Amino acid sequence: MNIKPIRTKDDYKAAMARISELTSGDPDALPDIEFDELEILTTLAEAYENVHYKIEAPDPVEAIKFRMEQLGLSDSDLTPILGQRSRVTEILKRKRRLSLSMIRNLNSKLNIPLESLIGEYQLVK
Repeated sequence: MNIKPIRTKDDYKAAMARISELTSGDPDALPDIEFDELEILTTLAEAYENVHYKIEAPDPVEAIKFRMEQLGLSDSDLTPILGQRSRVTEILKRKRRLSLSMIRNLNSKLNIPLESLIGEYQLVK
């Protein structure tokens, strides 16, 4: 086991290749030393990814649209959660901000994380 910090893209590619080798079979069948190597490499790779491949959280409207897509919902399915059909349209077209009660409803009824719903976003005029 020759483990070193992941500092470059080449280091990252090498670590990912080794992770792929180690996971190509049954991870439960790995000897302890190789399982330890796998754990260490995945931790290092994750740390590298968190610094170099950050994924920004979506704004509230994108979070709603993503959840709608996941659940196969249409705009009209949001009426009981957000109010009148026109209000749903205004929110999805970024013409109206979410109210606190709407945020609570979206969180409780669609399980959209509060952190995704409280972010700032630009309204369209």
